[in-house]
Amino acid sequence: MQAELTFLDWSVFAGYFVILAITGWYFSRQKVSSTNDFFLGGKSMPVWLVAISVLATSQSAATFLGGPDQGYRADLSYLATNIGTVLAAVFVAKLMIPKFYQFKVTTVYELLEYRFGNKAKKHAGLMYLFGRVFASGARLYMAAIAVAMILFGNIEASNVVASVLLLAAVGLVYSFVGGIRTVIYSDAIQCAVYVGAAIAVIIYLVSLIPADIDQIINAIDAPLDGSRSKFTLLNFDLDFSSEGVFTVWASMTGFLLLGIASFGMDQDMTQRVLTCKNSAESAKAMLWSVVLVLPVVLVFVSIGLLLYVFYQRPDLMGMQQAGEVAQSFDGEKITIFMTFVLNEMPSGLRGLVTVGIVAAALSTLNSGLNSMSSVVIQDMYRPWAEKRNKDKSEKHFVNAGRIGMLVAALALSAMAILSFYWQRYTDTPLLAFALSVMVFSYSGLLGVYFNALFTKRGNSTSVLLALIGGFMATLFFQGYIQDQLNISWLKFDLAFPYQLCVASLFSFLICFSGKPATESQLAI
Repeated sequence: MQAELTFLDWSVFAGYFVILAITGWYFSRQKVSSTNDFFLGGKSMPVWLVAISVLATSQSAATFLGGPDQGYRADLSYLATNIGTVLAAVFVAKLMIPKFYQFKVTTVYELLEYRFGNKAKKHAGLMYLFGRVFASGARLYMAAIAVAMILFGNIEASNVVASVLLLAAVGLVYSFVGGIRTVIYSDAIQCAVYVGAAIAVIIYLVSLIPADIDQIINAIDAPLDGSRSKFTLLNFDLDFSSEGVFTVWASMTGFLLLGIASFGMDQDMTQRVLTCKNSAESAKAMLWSVVLVLPVVLVFVSIGLLLYVFYQRPDLMGMQQAGEVAQSFDGEKITIFMTFVLNEMPSGLRGLVTVGIVAAALSTLNSGLNSMSSVVIQDMYRPWAEKRNKDKSEKHFVNAGRIGMLVAALALSAMAILSFYWQRYTDTPLLAFALSVMVFSYSGLLGVYFNALFTKRGNSTSVLLALIGGFMATLFFQGYIQDQLNISWLKFDLAFPYQLCVASLFSFLICFSGKPATESQLAI
């Protein structure tokens, strides 16, 4: 039976929004007079705060809900993907961040303008925006579903839409006035809230299990089905299918590329580190963020390990046999963590978890709103506006940035609502596509940036073809596309880290095939 929210739950929820309102007002007091302030925080943000912001941006409601599921079903091998992430952060810190500061860019795509021309910058920005609308919109949908389950007790269309609009409105209002500076402070608050909620869940779970710590550890180390220890960190299986995503080999290849793209080519992430005073502080913030992510992810995966004991080890729970776990809500499949929240969580803690989900969603949403606006305004609108009227003031572009955030909020809300209806009424895997679409975009961006960094080849035309080629190559690997083609010998299952490797190489070769437009366009 799913318990309803009590007065204590609502009090926790209300208290959280009061804190948001007060901190939003406080951090928005500083006057924003230029796009440098609005999009880059005047390049004055402290290293520790930027590191936490990057950490919060890299997490989402998907991590809050999906991390425990990974621990419940598998082991700790998900953490090993951070080997590639650390190497990626070092790569970006050493090779890309100094160039961003050298060329004084506001968005990462401005770097391509120096190498390939203005069209390349716009095309890369459009690829980012396309992917970000789908990816962030889908994550907003996932958070809204969870919020609707807890707040309204159902996932009817009206309540899911209300949850989407609530999250989007809060995210927009919080960062509308102060820009990226407010977003970064918000990220720190949201990170503290959702990590604190996760730690509270761990403490409660341990209190529910009538066994000592040694027994719990032994149960996790030796699953009853004879499978390997759930404490397994390094998985050396040579499995290149979708079942072998979290292996050491995937970490050193696809996840390495994924990290490079996330940290150095995705405005959503990179914008944060560009708010530091110089490239040295920026690099330090990025490296600290990947150090911090390890214990945070471990917290969420540990919830799943404890849920495994709670649901699958009746001998430790004082029961004869494990009961069937009904992982569904209103006919929809849900994660094991949401099953626990809806059916086992006590009053007060349920409200805290709801706040944690909202906080995780807002940390990602706020980042997307400001970064999407920065690309639209700085890479697309500003060059066009200044060409028509060179007397446009900085205040004009700051206001345009705020309008850009409003448009971004509407676009992400529309995508989240579309995800709900598409998921419910069709068999087409729009949600799966939306959640992975940044990988589609990353393939083309990786090919283009690697050409820019390491070769003297390529032009604006080959950049556009490379972006499209990387996207199409990744799309080809998807099972639903292979089913549509219905060619038996072309059907194969390749894990997404390896898809990214192949598609990025394809994109690189396309971009490399283009001759440089001028002799001055050399490696940046």
